Formats: sequence, C-alpha cells, structure tokens
Amino acid sequence: MTLNTLQDVYKDQLQDLYSACKQSLDATTELGRAAEDKELSEALIAGANGISAGIDELKSLCAKHDIDPDGEHCKGMEGLAREARSHGIEQSFSDNDARDAMIITQYQRMVHYALAGYGCLVAFANRLGLGEDAAVLQRMLDETYDGDRRMTHIATEGGINKEAA
Repeated sequence: MTLNTLQDVYKDQLQDLYSACKQSLDATTELGRAAEDKELSEALIAGANGISAGIDELKSLCAKHDIDPDGEHCKGMEGLAREARSHGIEQSFSDNDARDAMIITQYQRMVHYALAGYGCLVAFANRLGLGEDAAVLQRMLDETYDGDRRMTHIATEGGINKEAA
C-alpha cells in the first residue's frame, strides 16, 4: 500500500502497533513466568493484561477504519521480543536478582517502543480530527506509561537493582 496522506500513515501505524502488542504480549507473559521476584512477576502479569486490553482497543480502531489489524508485521517488536527472550529467559544467570534486573530491562525496551507508537497515533488522531480515537489511544498511552513507571519503581525502590549489584 502506498502511503499518500496522514490518514494512510495513521492506518498503517494502527496495524503496526497491533502487531507489536501481540508480539510483546507473548514475550511479557514469558518474562513474568521467569521472574523470581513476586512483585515483578505480578507487575508483568498486570502488564500482559494491559497489553491484551490494548490489543482489543487497537483491533476495534482498525475495524472502525475498515482495515485488517493483521495487515502489518512489526519487525521492530519482533527483534525486541527476540532479545527479551534471549537476554531475560534463555541467558544463564547465577543470580536471580540479576535475571530480574535483566527482565525489567527487556520489558521496558518493549514498552518504550509501544510508548512511541501510541504517542504518534495520538498526535495523528488529533491532527485528523479523530477525537474518539485520540481519547482511546491517549488512555492506552497513559496506562503504558503507568506500567513503565511501575517497573522503574520495582527496579529502584523495590530493591532489585540494589540486590543485583
């Protein structure tokens, strides 16, 4: 598909973020199972639930604009999810706190990709006069920021980084 207008870019990026979220959902679930720290594991489960809700919202937005949500494959998230598994799950660790610190790192990399996607989509929706879309996307952006801040808190205030050091 040739992208000629901001509307075309908007639709393309809805599909891309849908694909990204689907891929990060599986990786986040796996990271949650691998986490040793109970608070971290619970936060990752909550993160997976948030990602799942985002997938549903993005699917609804795609339907509203008559586009197939599966019309794009996000290669960026494919790489991030592969790295999350490689470094957070498959990597050998002799210390569980070090593994948990790595899990947070890998999760936050995926989250930051989603933050960029949601942020751009909010801006596009606002410019295109799609107020309802913008409100949904802004809510998802805010929830994603909340998850990111929770991970930072677990790493720093929760003590994982301190214990891993």
